[in-house]
Amino acid sequence: MKTPIRSHLKHSLVAAALCALALGSHAAPGAHGPDGEHLDAVPGAAAAGAAAVPRFEAQSELFEVVGRLQAEGLSLYLNQFQTNEPVLQAQLQIESGALQGTAAFRPEQGDYLLSDAALLQALRQPGQHALVLTVIAGQQSDLLEGSLQVAAPLQGGHGHEHTLLQELALPLTLVGGGLLLVGGGIWFLRRGKAVRANKGL
Repeated sequence: MKTPIRSHLKHSLVAAALCALALGSHAAPGAHGPDGEHLDAVPGAAAAGAAAVPRFEAQSELFEVVGRLQAEGLSLYLNQFQTNEPVLQAQLQIESGALQGTAAFRPEQGDYLLSDAALLQALRQPGQHALVLTVIAGQQSDLLEGSLQVAAPLQGGHGHEHTLLQELALPLTLVGGGLLLVGGGIWFLRRGKAVRANKGL
């Protein structure tokens, strides 16, 4: 017949093993999936990242411009202010401080792209950049003013790795403790069997 102590110990071992498996199966905060995505990322995190792209808006009685500072350059969408219709094949010049450049129209995207290296280098610097845009479209021409705000980059490139190690410390400790408990329980069971065998039980 099984003794109460032995039965209780078996139940404890089963509970500890289940706890260890449960902890191991759940991703720790900050863990990454197979494609490098954050498993604990909140919905809309990608949208927040997209919104972090520096952008500006400028408008006048004739035109309105929306610009985004992307990796390929400064992308600008030019529309009629009253009708919101796209303005295609216009001449679009951008000035910031002592620098200026011309944005070329891209038919495939329907936008204008500023690719002047010197001007882009200045615009990518953290801070607020005043912009003056000159638009010439057929018989219409106008000046628009805008402001591009560029945030400073996050400091500490290794901060995420350090935080991840800290967040993994507790789950790993709990899993290790559960495994030690299981191993210790098995040892006690075997020792109990040996003692009873020696006593002839």
